[in-house]
Amino acid sequence: MLEVRGLSVSFKTRGGKVSAIKDVSFTLPRGRTLGIVGESGSGKSVTSLAIMRLIPSPPGEIEAGEIWFDSPSLGRSNLLTLSEKQMRHLRGNEIAMIFQEPMTSLNPVFTCGDQVVEAIRLHQKVSTKEAKQRALALFEEVKLPNPSRIFSAYPHQLSGGQKQRVMIAMAISCEPALLIADEPTTALDVTVQKTILDLLQELQVRHGMSLIFISHDLGVIGEICDEVLVMYKGKVVEQGEVRDIFSNPRDPYTRGLIACRPPLDRRLNRLPTLADFLKAPEKLTVEDALKAETITVEAYRARQQTLSKQSPILTVENLQVHFPVTKGIFGRVVDYVRAVDGVSFSVYPGETVGLVGESGSGKTTTGRAILRLIEPTGGRITFMGEDILRLSKERLRGLRKHMQIIFQDPYSSLNPRLTVGSTLTEPLLFHKLVQNPKEAKDRAISLLEQVGLEAEHFYRYPHEFSGGQRQRIAIARALAVQPKFIICDESVSALDVSVQAQVLNLLLDLQEKYGLSYIFISHDLSVVKFMSDRLLVMHQGQVVESGYSEDIYRSPQHPYTQKLIEAIPKGRIEDIEAAVERRRKGRGVPVL
Repeated sequence: MLEVRGLSVSFKTRGGKVSAIKDVSFTLPRGRTLGIVGESGSGKSVTSLAIMRLIPSPPGEIEAGEIWFDSPSLGRSNLLTLSEKQMRHLRGNEIAMIFQEPMTSLNPVFTCGDQVVEAIRLHQKVSTKEAKQRALALFEEVKLPNPSRIFSAYPHQLSGGQKQRVMIAMAISCEPALLIADEPTTALDVTVQKTILDLLQELQVRHGMSLIFISHDLGVIGEICDEVLVMYKGKVVEQGEVRDIFSNPRDPYTRGLIACRPPLDRRLNRLPTLADFLKAPEKLTVEDALKAETITVEAYRARQQTLSKQSPILTVENLQVHFPVTKGIFGRVVDYVRAVDGVSFSVYPGETVGLVGESGSGKTTTGRAILRLIEPTGGRITFMGEDILRLSKERLRGLRKHMQIIFQDPYSSLNPRLTVGSTLTEPLLFHKLVQNPKEAKDRAISLLEQVGLEAEHFYRYPHEFSGGQRQRIAIARALAVQPKFIICDESVSALDVSVQAQVLNLLLDLQEKYGLSYIFISHDLSVVKFMSDRLLVMHQGQVVESGYSEDIYRSPQHPYTQKLIEAIPKGRIEDIEAAVERRRKGRGVPVL
């Protein structure tokens, strides 16, 4: 179906020419799924954009290579030699693409239905009425609830998973021979991610498509792909059958990607990182790296007993946050959305309590209500012996230096007009934790170094950093006022798994050094389990299960918790082999 030979792409920058991908070659048979995996900047998306001939020129340039595609209408063709008119015929019609962030891919001023109708009518000679019927059928095929409502809805009125399904419907509307999915499940709930992965496999079999699936997470790749291409710094470092890559990864970079995702079957002191494998490329295996950091059950239990003997630093009792639903021009309240409904728990000094659940379960609202960034409807919150719901704004402002939050998206939570130095020195000066600006600067540089950045970063702006570096800046800002308690709200959900491992290790190191208490909020139970001493599983504004993280994973009691655990990509070789056999049966291929 597709053969890429010696593909090289570069971009012109102020600092000179940068090679994005170098001599990339691979083949994709008809009806098969190829996974392309690697960190941000490895060249995954550039490879897919080159196949679509969407590399912006300038500054981009395809320097060398051939891309051969078996086109149903044009025959076997080198895509790089086709005219722009021919490529426009292929794009969306025979080669379709699902982009990473559906909100930026969908037009906010048109309804979802109109956008799919437009895509259908662009490539097929049908009436508007026929295109609408086809769009509604597609919405039903991708299992969107109430297709008629979705057809008339605008993108901002849908959840992340629903928007991604609209994008999938648009991509398959003309029954393409090749579908490219670029990080289609990043930052989605694990349950939504599983349904999207199952849906893509089902549609692939039904429509006979070939699929390129791009991800930074090898666990996800193992769930859906037949072959894997591992990319690092623009080069292919390893490729082969998915079961071979997982059972016997040859390149140290591949071994690092497998090991740095939090395992579910053991308790680790810290996560292995890519640096561990790249420093010792020939010696370190995935199992050896995990075994070196494994904590015994006895050590884990002893920590729990030590923590629980203290007085809680935070106690939440019957917390309620209800949002009014209004109707009419006078804003009459007709109902309430019970975002948080009777949540109670405690956090001990030096402990991490995990809040896990799907989007809309009330996790983030609980965290913000604790800090009074959202005013609770009812309940009681006691922090360091004070009922913070009864405090004046002035007293609360003074207490806030002891309680901080790290938000999900560091770019939107950092002021783009302030340098990193200004961002870090401002809270120091406001709370009078330093005597003068010079002392504030020295403290800020010390904070940057503590989170793994450099002194020269003091003068830079947020846009000059990668996602992982920006998250480290957000952590440094939270630490600046010397807090005792930090809420980490989805603080690693959008990061590469390799960068995620570094940030999680950093949070654990800082906790040990300063005795910090955390509430760690995430939709990813594997990450929460690794970070947390105790877990609270939230569903529809209530805590449906709570207890020690190891106990909950090994013996989940509530059906919702069982569903969350079931949805996590495990990355185990037996699961991968079972998935391979399911795909073979689904395609009607005899099982070997």
